[in-house]
Amino acid sequence: MNNFKKIGVTALAGSLMAVTANAGEMSVAGTAKIALEHINGGAASSGKSWSMGNQLTFSGSGELDNGMNVSMSFILDQGDDSKSTANSTAAPSGKTAPFDSHSVSVGMDGLGTLTFHGEGGDAAVNAMDGSAAGGMWDNFQATADEPKAGKSSDDMLSYALPTFLDDLALVASYTPNGDGGASSSTSYSATYTGIEGLTLAYGAGEDNTAILTADATAWKVSYAYGPFTATATDLEYDHETSTSDRDMESIAISYTVSDEISIGYGEEEITDGSASSEVAEFSGFDVSYTAGGMTLKAYAQEAENISYSTTATEDQEIWAVNATFAF
Repeated sequence: MNNFKKIGVTALAGSLMAVTANAGEMSVAGTAKIALEHINGGAASSGKSWSMGNQLTFSGSGELDNGMNVSMSFILDQGDDSKSTANSTAAPSGKTAPFDSHSVSVGMDGLGTLTFHGEGGDAAVNAMDGSAAGGMWDNFQATADEPKAGKSSDDMLSYALPTFLDDLALVASYTPNGDGGASSSTSYSATYTGIEGLTLAYGAGEDNTAILTADATAWKVSYAYGPFTATATDLEYDHETSTSDRDMESIAISYTVSDEISIGYGEEEITDGSASSEVAEFSGFDVSYTAGGMTLKAYAQEAENISYSTTATEDQEIWAVNATFAF
């Protein structure tokens, strides 16, 4: 390589490094978590078990010369991704590969923000359909399906619209046809926070496949007054096959004792579309203590008819304590 080529390559490498340094920066965030859990009741009673958290989030952002803000997020979470067998030599369960949700967002003031979800995308209605009580149903050994909402998938788009009215946030999402012959699915949500302490949200969306279609609607009301916060949510999932319908109602109330201590209580009810099914009911208390980057939490919960049946194995109780350290 002659001197001119050497100088050119050196200059190019230097300019690329300078652009990267000026464009943005990468960061890694995560938590160290140790948990003890005890499930009692039913044929699936597991007694006490230990677990730990293993998730890291890589993120980066920067502003381009044209004023666009670009950010990305990539999560490593071993055992969370059930679709990892294609790129893994792990056991058939496919839950040992570490790669999880990842996305890229591009936004500009006055134009909103467009996000491409390479994996783990949530339709707009899904993003606001969570249980007020935190999804207690997921802590039990239920064989029933989880509550359903709009269609979410990999390789989907969501768009947070620019602010048209103060305190009103609008989001739309688009999930392309992934099943031959299916229509694409769209979804939207609106959240209003214009009254102090009050949050109102409503969303609707589709869940289309090649053969069947479904519609989902969800609303949420939350009000904070002093140290108290009360929240209620409702999700209705109407499937073309009525036995696949799924509805969830939830309420929760929390009390902030101090900057470090808070307590809460919540309830959830989930109904499926089978005429003979029982309502699955969940309720529980929790208390948490936070100091610096450390959070200690304990909860006790109980459930009835966890798989929409009244058999003896359907009622369970659970208690758990965990320590989380943010870094």
